[in-house]
Amino acid sequence: MKGKVYLVGAGPGDYKLITLKALECIKEANVIVYDRLVNEKLLNEAKESCEFIYVGKSSSNHTLTQDEINEVIANKAKEGKVVTRLKGGDPYVFGRGGEEGEYLLERNIEFEVVPGITSAIGGLCYAGIPITHRNYASSFHVITGHLKDEEKELNWKVLAQFDGTLVFLMGVKNLENICTNLIKEGKDKKTPVAIINWATRYNQRVVTGNLENIYEIALKENIKPPSLIVVGDVVNLRDKLNFFENKPLFGKSIMVTRARSQNSKLVEKIMDLGGNPIEFPTIKIEEISPNKELEEAIKNIEKYSYIVFTSQNGVKIFFNKLVDLSLDFRKLNNIKIVAIGPATANALKDRGIIADIVPKEYIAESIFDELKDKLISKDNILIPRASKARDYLIEKLSEICYVKEIKIYDTVLGDVNKEEILDLLESNKIDYITFTSSSTVKNLVKIIGEKNLEKLKNAKLISIGPITSNTIKSFDLDVYKEAKEYTINGILDIISKDIRGE
Repeated sequence: MKGKVYLVGAGPGDYKLITLKALECIKEANVIVYDRLVNEKLLNEAKESCEFIYVGKSSSNHTLTQDEINEVIANKAKEGKVVTRLKGGDPYVFGRGGEEGEYLLERNIEFEVVPGITSAIGGLCYAGIPITHRNYASSFHVITGHLKDEEKELNWKVLAQFDGTLVFLMGVKNLENICTNLIKEGKDKKTPVAIINWATRYNQRVVTGNLENIYEIALKENIKPPSLIVVGDVVNLRDKLNFFENKPLFGKSIMVTRARSQNSKLVEKIMDLGGNPIEFPTIKIEEISPNKELEEAIKNIEKYSYIVFTSQNGVKIFFNKLVDLSLDFRKLNNIKIVAIGPATANALKDRGIIADIVPKEYIAESIFDELKDKLISKDNILIPRASKARDYLIEKLSEICYVKEIKIYDTVLGDVNKEEILDLLESNKIDYITFTSSSTVKNLVKIIGEKNLEKLKNAKLISIGPITSNTIKSFDLDVYKEAKEYTINGILDIISKDIRGE
């Protein structure tokens, strides 16, 4: 098999700024060789067998030299592998992609280049600074902040005469030199300047000033690489166009404890709202299989008048088994379907089923309140659910009619890095911890150990509802806020209001 290399631009930091072509290259790769500025969430899109090689570089600290990186990507391709060389921004904008392409060409290794959004444009956009504007700048110039030969100098006289926007990449180390030389060659010392640190990410920081004072401001604010330097009147538009830093969760780190198979929507919404989701799945869903009891219940489903679904997991497993038995939702004719809440109802809707009953409050007690006056002694109820679910619903419904509970999945401890989360808690790098069920609480305590419970008090604990809140309190922990609506949207809403001071 002939190998191939894709030189891929991963964009400026926000992983959703990846292109469709780049995402295809990530998914196809046998090997991904990636840089420091690549958002590691992109690596989750790779196939399980993919090999990851980190070759990140920071100022004066290189994991591998460029020559060594060239060798790595060439050798992996020679092994017949598809290699995706994942680079921050665009491969050809000060990314040394051209050098890597030449190296591969000389060795007759096939390669393609996939452009990416350069931080020179995307980073400015997320800071509220348009790189051009008809009233301020009709051109822009992207300049490296440091030359290959440190003894050489940029042509400051020419740069100082440009009326357009100047963007310096990798230039924080030389900020004083940049400002001094531009002023020396005639640039107005009051020309606006912005420095954008970690552009397009949740921890983006922007400081503004002018050529005369920006160096002192950057020192005071302790601005470090990676940062962009923007020189020009377009900087004055930042106060008007700064959309990103005005997102409701901007700058906040929020720990997500639910199962990895369930957390995608919550993680996506946190990122869309400008926050930093820290995935720490304390539970893992394991289907109980084989499950003869479930198979028999489905084959004889006509005997039931109600099916109660108490989670999205239950919906998924039940309907997968229905299909496995060469049946479909027509088998459920004349059966009333109950969903504990909107998320479970949506999971049913995705399967072509509209729930007949969704209680106003998304807890077992509300399901009972909805059903108790509708049921008669001849009714039969099927409840496929987790093995460790509370007994309340089964016990109360059984007082009225026949109830068949089938345990279809277990919630077990998630595969997580205990030390990593303890380090984040100790360093106060987590603002909120979200709990979406009692299991997430109990398992987090098991994972970190009761001796470390005190460290959870460094973050604000957010509960999805009263049952989960009671579990949190049972460990002598304080519930900072409880969602008004017992959904992930309810959790995000209560966090957003807390940030706004409501």
